[in-house]
Amino acid sequence: MGLFALDYPKGILRRNYREPVLVSCAEGLGAKLDVAFRTGVADTIGRDLVARCVNGIVAQGAEPLFFLDYLAFGGVEPDQAALIVGGIAAACREADCALFSRGEGAERPGLFRPGSYELAGFAVGVAERGRLLSGGVLAEDDELIGLASAGIHSSGYAIVRKIFLEDRKWRLGVRPDGLRRNLGDELLEPTRIYVRPVQEVLRRYRVKRVVHAMAHVSGGGLTRHIAPLVPAGVDLVLHRGNWPVPPIFRLIQQAGGIPVEEMFATFNMGVGMAIAISPHFTDSVLVHLARLHCPAWRIGQAAGGKGRVVLG
Repeated sequence: MGLFALDYPKGILRRNYREPVLVSCAEGLGAKLDVAFRTGVADTIGRDLVARCVNGIVAQGAEPLFFLDYLAFGGVEPDQAALIVGGIAAACREADCALFSRGEGAERPGLFRPGSYELAGFAVGVAERGRLLSGGVLAEDDELIGLASAGIHSSGYAIVRKIFLEDRKWRLGVRPDGLRRNLGDELLEPTRIYVRPVQEVLRRYRVKRVVHAMAHVSGGGLTRHIAPLVPAGVDLVLHRGNWPVPPIFRLIQQAGGIPVEEMFATFNMGVGMAIAISPHFTDSVLVHLARLHCPAWRIGQAAGGKGRVVLG
């Protein structure tokens, strides 16, 4: 529980809003939690939860205000809970949002095996009504900029778990060929938080409508998440050779025998946030993102078509 005054003092937010609109997002983590249970690592999983929520908010053109978390255990384990909530708090600081509840939770004896838990989160943000990106789509000739992911983030873990842990029965402590670290560390790499770089880009162009639409890639793959940005009469061609695909995705594809199209529909493939932008400003936005130490690339181009996402 927490309180947030909408008649906030000047300076508490990045800007003062004339027509503020509240934006909300609720998320869970699904099968990635099982990897955390198996490894006993609890200090990063909370970051994934915060990232999914605040990235969803910033993709609407909004600024995160506050985050609430919910934890449920079979029996409360204080050390484990402290690690989870510590990760949540650190992620909220990075996202410039307040943390409410500080680990609001419950005991559910008999529902969870030892070491396991349920974790959910909810965030609220604010945007100027006239600057909202909700429902935005690409215009013909727009370019799509992709911001680098940190790895799998938190999507596709049901498939990953089946391939690596059930079918092949790999141990999380081994390092498969092609990876620089063991499988458990690779699978638990936390989700990147894009609030600061995206907000910097949006603030840089306050007058001109440079950014036309945005999509954060979680809860599904790259092509599935950018498909809603593509209107009828336009095709978006993804230039697959324009950005490096992290080795973990090649390992998943090879180990599971997954077709390329399904990989792009299920996983982020190295792109955690996609920004549709006027082509006249692409270079300046990429330069600005580089100054913010946020790797990004031109990953696609819109042109006349039939409302499709095409792998080029």
